[in-house]
Amino acid sequence: MKILIQNGRVMDPASGRDELADVAIAAGRIIGIGRVPPDFTPNRTINASGCVVAPGLVDLSVRLREPGQEHAGMLESEMAAAVAGGVTSLVCPPDTDPVLDEPGLVDMLKFRAEKLHLARVFPLGALTRGLKGEVLTEMAELTESGCVGFGQAEVPILNTQVLQRALQYAATFGYTVWLRPLDPWLGKGVAASGPLATRMGLAGVPAAAETIALHTLFELLRGVHAAARANGDEGVHVHLCRISSAAGLDLVRAARAEGLPVTCDVSVHNLLLSEVDIGYYDSRARLVPPLRSPRDRDALRAGLADGTITALVSDHNPVDADAKVLPFAEAEPGATGVELLLGLAARWAQQDGLGLMQALAVLTSGPQTVLGNSLGTLAASVGRLVEGGVADICVFDPNRPWVVRPQTLRSQGKHTPFEGHELPVQVVATLVGGQLAFQA
Repeated sequence: MKILIQNGRVMDPASGRDELADVAIAAGRIIGIGRVPPDFTPNRTINASGCVVAPGLVDLSVRLREPGQEHAGMLESEMAAAVAGGVTSLVCPPDTDPVLDEPGLVDMLKFRAEKLHLARVFPLGALTRGLKGEVLTEMAELTESGCVGFGQAEVPILNTQVLQRALQYAATFGYTVWLRPLDPWLGKGVAASGPLATRMGLAGVPAAAETIALHTLFELLRGVHAAARANGDEGVHVHLCRISSAAGLDLVRAARAEGLPVTCDVSVHNLLLSEVDIGYYDSRARLVPPLRSPRDRDALRAGLADGTITALVSDHNPVDADAKVLPFAEAEPGATGVELLLGLAARWAQQDGLGLMQALAVLTSGPQTVLGNSLGTLAASVGRLVEGGVADICVFDPNRPWVVRPQTLRSQGKHTPFEGHELPVQVVATLVGGQLAFQA
């Protein structure tokens, strides 16, 4: 299939490219940007006049609900939602049912995903068997099956020695460990600790639940990193999932300044909303991590703008309707978000006086640096527009606002705290591997 995308504004944060140009695609790859080969005859032409042609978005936190939780979402529905949002590559956490702790389960997930010919799925393997925090998984075998890193999803490791050994083993082979910093004893509430949670009678989660876990992790990481360098090993890269507090962000900033191999991301919910948006016990705002104070939210926005936070994620977590229509504290946490990711990033950029290029960077080149060499042969082109690279492309209209309505979402999960919000941009076409996966 040969496709020509004409008259679009080509924007690629990785290279800094921002120009009106045509993009020629053949055999699943980009063969020309700006200069189309004279003998190129397309089978299909996409008129991108007035639109932006960008790299396909990379979302580092998307739950697909398969295997085991099909009542809340299925591969077909959630991946259709992804490409409708311009997301061409997504990372799936390991907390499926059963947990992704064996190569056969990872192979099955990737096989099912590839048959759909929609977004690329990059699974995270479980760091410990069954996410129980006791015995390490066979990371080498899981890597061979296609895992791009190892994590615990929402389950903290209680035994610090197990965490240390996991970091040491990962450092030997250069694996990436994905962790959400959370103290298990302080993190059992349903809302951010503070006057609002107290007035509402909701159990609180203090910022210390995040900072205590970060202090422990960084102390372990210092020793592991120093030992790896002394032994000539590759070292371990730690990616922190969904930082939620100003205090936690300060610790990450200090760790990066110290030279520790750390990156982090933030959820669109914590970036744009605060605890005030819980309103009158609105279960759509029952999220993990919880929405925090406006001060925390503003610190996260600044951290994303200055590069301390590497990537913005949808934290897509579709929840069955029956699990949401409950009292706030009893409702299942989570919200759909992958279809809204680009629009919410553009809103952040507009509100904070940033350019569209910066909004795209935290959705493309930023996440790509987190994944790095774990992508194998795709490392050079996922999240980028390069001649010879895979044709994963998002075409969107930067001047077509739309209102979030649950009934129009493709995800099986219809609950989002952004219901009724107007988003400033809309995806009009998504290509994955040179094939048209979505067109509005």
